[in-house]
Amino acid sequence: MTNPLIPPADHKPEPEDALPERLARAIALAGPIPVAQFMAAANAHYYGTRDPLGAGGDFTTSPEISQMFGELIGLWCADLWDRAGRPEVHWVELGPGRGTLAADARRAMAKAGFAPSIHFVETSATLRTAQAERVADATWHDTVETLPTDRPLIVVANEFFDALPIRQLVRRGEGWHERLVAAQDLLFLPIAGPPVPPEIIPEPLREAETGSVIEVSPASVAVMRQLAARIAAQGGAALIIDYGYEGPAIADTLQAVRGHAFANPFDRPGEQDLSAHVDFTTLAAAAQGSGLAAFGPVTQRDLLGALGIDQRTAGLARAHPDRADALLADRNRLMQDMGTLFRALAVARPDWPVPAGYGE
Repeated sequence: MTNPLIPPADHKPEPEDALPERLARAIALAGPIPVAQFMAAANAHYYGTRDPLGAGGDFTTSPEISQMFGELIGLWCADLWDRAGRPEVHWVELGPGRGTLAADARRAMAKAGFAPSIHFVETSATLRTAQAERVADATWHDTVETLPTDRPLIVVANEFFDALPIRQLVRRGEGWHERLVAAQDLLFLPIAGPPVPPEIIPEPLREAETGSVIEVSPASVAVMRQLAARIAAQGGAALIIDYGYEGPAIADTLQAVRGHAFANPFDRPGEQDLSAHVDFTTLAAAAQGSGLAAFGPVTQRDLLGALGIDQRTAGLARAHPDRADALLADRNRLMQDMGTLFRALAVARPDWPVPAGYGE
């Protein structure tokens, strides 16, 4: 199902200053809006109007730090394909950024004899242009729904689910309430809204302290169910890498990044990246509910270590001794700075092999 909050790739975004005004008008007419609606509108505008990555953008992802990240993910995919009997498959990336991960992964997969068709799920026309410079023969999709149905799917999603909208529920003295966003002129503020039914609160958290916040992401669950249903029907697997936790948990993780620094998530909607930590337990349960097996999550450090990042670092350093220090610094950033914050969940149809990095 198409998400009405996320415009298609041919959508022409409004001028930079139009989104805050439009949100403020909507709130003035109909009252405060849920955090999920605010986040969806802000990110749709943000990603539709810029390339947010790299030194000149707002943040940097693992594939942009080092080619080793994408290469090792490519080897993960090639190994899985090989042990599955080398079937014809489609390789899919959700939210491919600039296409850097896909280009590096494809190079590594080709060396292993694996040359699948490439499919990108991407709604940003700006990012599609950047992706086409690196993977010109990819096929683009607005949603998971239009992915081909004739072969198994091997899917990668790196820092995709964290950008999907979340609901925030806040504990007040008399119960739990939806957190809404109000507006005063062009100043946006979170407030406690109407009460929510207690049954939607995970039982271990229902009696949490006043002021506690929990987050749920119906949008993430919907995407995972769509993807899992496809994999269950067609065969294949998915690797999901993101920052997150194993819920249920008290967690107020909504954050904004602008110019490589944290900012107030309710300031300047559409001009900064909004994200929230991913609940891997809920994603795994959604996949399992569609008949898939779930593995992990494991830390990014453990996954990359199992895939041979130290050997790859040493090999590149021997081939390029002038870059040895930089290669080691990149390796350390992936393994130390981001290695424990980021986690990796794998899901697969039960008749497919256990993915590398998850035992056996």
